[in-house]
Amino acid sequence: MIRVLTAGESHGSCLVAIVEGIPAGVPVDVEAIDAQLARRQRGYGRGPRMEIERDRIEVLSGVIDGQTTGAPVALRIANRDGVDWRVRLVPGDRPHWSVPRPGHADYAGMIKYQLSDGWSVRERASARETAVRVAVGALLRPLLARFGISVGSMVVEIGGVSARVPESVEEGCARAEASDLRCPDPEAEAGMRQAIDAAAKAGETLGGVFVVIASGVPVGLGSYVHWDRRLDARLAAAVMSIPGVKGVEIGPAFENARRPGSEVHDGLFPDVRGGIARRTNRAGGIEGGISNGEPIVVRAAMKPLPSTRKALPSVDLATGEAAWTSYQRADVCAVPAAAVVGEAMVCWTLADALVEKYGGDSISEMLRCVTS
Repeated sequence: MIRVLTAGESHGSCLVAIVEGIPAGVPVDVEAIDAQLARRQRGYGRGPRMEIERDRIEVLSGVIDGQTTGAPVALRIANRDGVDWRVRLVPGDRPHWSVPRPGHADYAGMIKYQLSDGWSVRERASARETAVRVAVGALLRPLLARFGISVGSMVVEIGGVSARVPESVEEGCARAEASDLRCPDPEAEAGMRQAIDAAAKAGETLGGVFVVIASGVPVGLGSYVHWDRRLDARLAAAVMSIPGVKGVEIGPAFENARRPGSEVHDGLFPDVRGGIARRTNRAGGIEGGISNGEPIVVRAAMKPLPSTRKALPSVDLATGEAAWTSYQRADVCAVPAAAVVGEAMVCWTLADALVEKYGGDSISEMLRCVTS
């Protein structure tokens, strides 16, 4: 079982993660991890903080001679836009925020933890935390690669502008990688840019839809035996945990719901090699909570970011009086970044499922289990 614990605040000194359960012998390439962090920072419509941060990973433990040792791996990313944390320990020596912002965790968090100040809520609930999640996903990619699994993503809708997606998963992801909106359709990308520009001018924000695709996943990850071992449930929970994501489907699930069963379920056919082939993948690569050998397709809807330049009605919890929110520096659109985070969460989930199925304290032992 792979377990991950993250810590850190948006404007604290750093973000950290401890990753337990990675088998020994997984290669660790710091430059490759940094490249994934850079992918998260790109994207048309991002805010000014991305001009400040230059995320770089620091590996603190669990890696020797460029490989994991089987011990927990500790990772750290410094916040260039952070403040001296010792200042935050002095009572009263910081702004006091008692007006919760609708759409954020502010109100519910302040009530839950009995806080008179929303600062600690917004600092921890911030999407800045996803930077270290991407680092963890990058750490796990070489493990997936040894089993022939690759994970990519594309943005298919922003602000109501939808993209045409190529039939080839590889082509779609390759086109997305060449776009700063991660959009595989140049015509739709132009419309998305116009929508983002118009939203920025109007003081608005935009949401959208992204798709994460995992190719090369073997048959048998996950289980139908227990509800919490179902792979689709685990993937949905992982992707839904990304700030701003409010809906997840496996394959074209909502479209399937509008069709008769005979048009939805993917038939099985003998192939020329004596195996089984599919002509469609409407199940999104998972049946009965188990991977079926087809590409796994996870589609997620991200709401418009709630930090708009337009003030929203709220209540000052210190006085009980009506108030208006104040604007905090934020992105106009973060869907492309969320897609990269989505890749990381899918990597986490698949790596955990691999370790669960094949066991082993080292990657060589896991590979022997596959061939035995």
